[in-house]
Amino acid sequence: MSGNRKLLKIDALDLAVFSKRIEGIAGKMQNTLLRTARSGVINTGRDFSCCILTGDCRLVSVAESLPIHVMAGPDIMARWMKRFHPNLARGDAFLHNSPYHGCSHAADLSVLVPVIDEAGVHRFTLLAKAHQADIGNSIPTTYHAAARDLYEEGALIFPATQVQSGYEDIPDIIRLCEMRIRVPEQWRGDYLASLGAARVGEREILALARELGWDRLEALVEAWFDYSERRMRAAIASLPAGSAKGQTMHDPFPGTPAEGIPITVTVAVDPAKGRIEIDLRDNIDCMPNGLNLSEACALTAAMVGTFNSLGLTVPTNEGSFRCLKVDLRENCAVGIPLHPTSCSVATQNVADRLTCAVQLAFADLAEGYGLAEVGAVQSAAQAVISGRDPKRQGRAFVDQLILGDTLGAAGPRADGWLAMITAGTAGMSFFDSVEVDEIRHPILVHQRRLVPDSEGAGRHRGAPASLVEFGPRHSEVEVLYQSDGTVYPPQGARGGGQGGGAHNFVTRQNGLVEPADGWATVSLRPGDRVTGISPGGGGYGPAREREPALVQADVAEGYVTRARARDVYAVEIGSDGKLDADATVRLRSGSTTR
Repeated sequence: MSGNRKLLKIDALDLAVFSKRIEGIAGKMQNTLLRTARSGVINTGRDFSCCILTGDCRLVSVAESLPIHVMAGPDIMARWMKRFHPNLARGDAFLHNSPYHGCSHAADLSVLVPVIDEAGVHRFTLLAKAHQADIGNSIPTTYHAAARDLYEEGALIFPATQVQSGYEDIPDIIRLCEMRIRVPEQWRGDYLASLGAARVGEREILALARELGWDRLEALVEAWFDYSERRMRAAIASLPAGSAKGQTMHDPFPGTPAEGIPITVTVAVDPAKGRIEIDLRDNIDCMPNGLNLSEACALTAAMVGTFNSLGLTVPTNEGSFRCLKVDLRENCAVGIPLHPTSCSVATQNVADRLTCAVQLAFADLAEGYGLAEVGAVQSAAQAVISGRDPKRQGRAFVDQLILGDTLGAAGPRADGWLAMITAGTAGMSFFDSVEVDEIRHPILVHQRRLVPDSEGAGRHRGAPASLVEFGPRHSEVEVLYQSDGTVYPPQGARGGGQGGGAHNFVTRQNGLVEPADGWATVSLRPGDRVTGISPGGGGYGPAREREPALVQADVAEGYVTRARARDVYAVEIGSDGKLDADATVRLRSGSTTR
């Protein structure tokens, strides 16, 4: 390849055009999945990702994928595909969701398609990963947080299992899935959508190679990696040298230590060498529950926290990854799980806390870096619901809702983002449409709103919490969720305040209010309602350093009350909504009290 690259000159314009074209192919894959999937969690919540890898398993492009799905893991999955199937052929396709072989967790059922050239050489691998509403778990959810191991979890596991040969389905595999999944026609539609997305990518890569030639296409990929590495090294060079620890806690849960799950990371930055090392080995062993991280999620969660702390100019691919080293150990809750450890909830709860610990470590390095803690997940507003709909001849349904959770953390230059949803999705998932959810399922959403005074106060404030209340219309509905952030609300950074805590409760038809645990399976009858309140994001910097005009705007938007503006931010807002500048100066100087 080195000789070819010398002969095939590539200038900046070539590289700019190529980067957009390869990203466009991944984007076409994603658009196919979005528009053809059956599950609401995919076609409304957008809980899916597509990416392109080289034939030797290096990540090229992810377009607008969810970071927790693709930053690390697809490379490991592709390597296992090649190991299990050394004689790949055009028309092959493989199902993969094994957390022991590179997938994020069992719910993220993936289709891998090798791109084979005319001479039979494996040139690229395309991956379409989509979160399933049901993957055969022993209970109707793909988040089985209380599962003591994989067997109690009950998920179908496919370690790069061949599902197509010569572009034809292997019917035994399809029948196996349809027999184990509660709404098989929904699963079949989602499978076809993922397969179609990967085939669209295959078609486009082959067309691009016919236009450019395989040698030039591969030379462009290598140049893209080299450029990305240079951008990453430049970003690291701007950081202060040194190391810092970030620490956080996940709420206690069955199978965790009594105080909860402590998470510790050490981040070491060497600007001169353009290297960052993140050590995750000083953490507890795998637990007898589904909160353990897969290897892919442990790597990715650390990388998400790092990229969040570096800014927006570094491409996400193998080239930039060359500058990162993440240290893991086997049988660690944030490391490499050993079969049959359950990783059912690996993409969220603990993964989000790990990302936050990395962000807090960067914030500790120096002013102007890192972020506060993103609000924890996953309240009843993101529950998996299931049951039978009498208005549709008793047809079974199971789907994940994404009705709530705002969660964004403050950073050194901006307030927390209202639409963050989770740290691992980075705002790339979508909130459900209330009307669409009500059409698809026998539920009624009674309210969805922000919660005043729940933001982490700071020079830049965290996003306020959200509140969602819903219930069944004319049949029983089972609601399953596992939330975090009630015991340990999101932390602020560099003097910023913590966000408001999570809270879940059930209001019965007779008006009785029942507190609900952070993790629960709730059975609702018509007239009952469940309410999920997410945590607000942590703040960055002291609250009294926030610009008074920004506090005034927060009061006008309803994020902050006048009392909180005065007591926390030392800003006086009159009853007319206008800023009282003189009173604010006196408040901030401490020369007057009410």
